[in-house]
Amino acid sequence: MKLLTKSLYLEGLQCYKLLWIRANSKESIPELSTSAIQRFAIGTEIGLLAQKVFPEGVDAESDNYSDSLLKTEEYTAMRKTMFEPSFEVDGLYSRADILVPVGESEWDIVEVKSGTRVKDVNVEDLAFQKYVYSKKGLNIRNCYLMHINNQYVKDGKIIPDKLFKQRNVNKKVKEIFPLVQKRAEEMKAIINSSKFPEVKIGEYCTSPYECPLKNNCWEFLPQESVFDLYREKTRCFELLSEGITLLSEIPEKYDLGEKQKIQREVATSKKDFVNKKEIEKYLKELKYPLYYLDFETINPAIPLFDGMKPYERVGFQYSLHIQDKPNGELKHISFLAEGKDDPRKNFLESLKENLGNSGNILVFNESFEKGVLCEHVENFSEFNEWLETILPRIKDLIIPFRNFHFYSKLQKGSCSIKNILPVFDDNLNYKELEIGKGDLASIEFERVTYGDDVKPSEVKRVRDALLKYCELDTLAEVKIVEGLQKKVDESN
Repeated sequence: MKLLTKSLYLEGLQCYKLLWIRANSKESIPELSTSAIQRFAIGTEIGLLAQKVFPEGVDAESDNYSDSLLKTEEYTAMRKTMFEPSFEVDGLYSRADILVPVGESEWDIVEVKSGTRVKDVNVEDLAFQKYVYSKKGLNIRNCYLMHINNQYVKDGKIIPDKLFKQRNVNKKVKEIFPLVQKRAEEMKAIINSSKFPEVKIGEYCTSPYECPLKNNCWEFLPQESVFDLYREKTRCFELLSEGITLLSEIPEKYDLGEKQKIQREVATSKKDFVNKKEIEKYLKELKYPLYYLDFETINPAIPLFDGMKPYERVGFQYSLHIQDKPNGELKHISFLAEGKDDPRKNFLESLKENLGNSGNILVFNESFEKGVLCEHVENFSEFNEWLETILPRIKDLIIPFRNFHFYSKLQKGSCSIKNILPVFDDNLNYKELEIGKGDLASIEFERVTYGDDVKPSEVKRVRDALLKYCELDTLAEVKIVEGLQKKVDESN
């Protein structure tokens, strides 16, 4: 008989098909991405740090499953605060992050998470734990979620008591607790069945997490499907339930938004949508010299430097292409932080040196770059006056696409630069890069810069890949501006 574990239970809440495959055919589930592996590593690091809040605690975990159960039983009898205690009962299994004895007979559950707030899935997690431990005979008093305090500011050594907040979520757990037994019995029957349940795709495919089976389950959808509709997910499933899968098949009776109507028009006409007037207006407002700019950042859960808060962004790299006139020659400048010291001041100094005094600074999704600059200058106030001159010069290249002044079927309902670039230049390709995504760039920089025992050859390989990736982002901006101008010229 297979055990229903806490992780299986949570996956079962999302999708019974995922539950069965995880329990019976886990080899068919795609391997974790690098970013997912990194998230687990961060979770482990935070879990160990949280244990320091309970200096009296003992480790109940063992490499051997049976030994873990025995150690837990011994420490439970001794009423010790336990880290990673394991409980099995009636085909159920759960391991707690921290279990704290209270008085003579009660216990508190403390679940540690790397987030900064309480999520519904965290409450479900605690409800299942309480159910298992109660069946095992423990009298559970309170359920706590210990999460990162996003107002904590590092000043010297990390202080775990201040880095974490504990929230009593007992009331929320009690609200859903009566549902756990029925769900658990259903899930036990599913994982011990010889056939997996057929489940249609739904919004649960991406909530609370993107399902690892999503690509497989969604592969039946055609190109230019209704799921490309811009910022409209509920309507997509309604259309699918009526047998409508293609954008071009959406009847006129459906009350689509203006942007979605453009998508249907493009899918039907097989031609790009070009609002010549608005694009021309946008391009004419660009003031040269143009500075095509892109940042890369890390945002560690545990602050690296004094003055930082958890998850505060640290700019470690930028790429800058400078163009004096339309279609003029390009000058490229790169910055990539070196060493383990705080790179933020050097980052700002390099930008100040290279961004000139006039002309627009073109970025893709300005809220990111503006946000990073403002956060950095909060810590380095000597750049305040410079920042005041920079912010008005920043212009957002996403505007013509977010406003649907231009739309191509190749975008698939997205305004991502990676989806837009192939429309204008299919010779430039992120897929051919060793590092082709921003999250991977952050992970790799942090690994080779702040990790232990990284070989110099590995550091060089990663840094070279980072430079190529960031340079492509700003070269993509150049190609997009040129492409928009070409589309306007073609429509004349």
